Amino acid sequence: MSELTASGVRHRWLFGLNALLAWLGLAVALLLTLLGTYPNTNTVPTLLGFNRPGAEGVIGRTLDYFSYFTIWSNILVAIVATLLLVNPLRRSGIFRVLRMDSLIMITVTGLIFAIILAPDAQLQGWQHLSNTLEHYITPVLTVLVFLLLGPRGLFRISTVFLALVIPFIWVAYTLVRGAVIDAYPYGFIDVAAHGYGTVTVNLIGIVVFGIILGLIYLGLDRLFSRGAHA
Repeated sequence: MSELTASGVRHRWLFGLNALLAWLGLAVALLLTLLGTYPNTNTVPTLLGFNRPGAEGVIGRTLDYFSYFTIWSNILVAIVATLLLVNPLRRSGIFRVLRMDSLIMITVTGLIFAIILAPDAQLQGWQHLSNTLEHYITPVLTVLVFLLLGPRGLFRISTVFLALVIPFIWVAYTLVRGAVIDAYPYGFIDVAAHGYGTVTVNLIGIVVFGIILGLIYLGLDRLFSRGAHA
């Protein structure tokens, strides 16, 4: 067992903290969604959020909740961190891809929110807690835990590209649902407002950014793996 892998076993509580905070952010946001606690402040008709108040709109609000990339990325982090808490030594092929996925997706979530979405965010009450957990604390903590504990030696070049499958599934789901209900979770993928041409360019840019992030995490993984055996 390498020194860094042994450290991951000894300090597995950090994986637990990562998982706990990710699940907490998801739970708070879902509870607020189910209860319809705060009225929708969105004024753009082609963005998600226009559901009936109370019990009548609970299905629409729930579907909207599970349509955000933020939710997908936080769920993935919560699952992967929980798996690492249970067994920090797991190294299956699927797990390698999920670990890379969790890093790429949560980093994209944090950066896009901070750079593009945060200036226009209108939050109320408990939304400040869920938003801080989902867009700031979980992204930063996930990357820090990876840098500190790994686990190391999981990634290959193929892992980076296989990790694009889940984001592509989200894109396909978003575009299909958006075409049906004429509403989208984010402005950069709002086909109704910008057309498929602009949205395609936006998505290509994000995919390229995601690949670059994956290569960075691959490079860090190899660097730290060599350091552990030096």
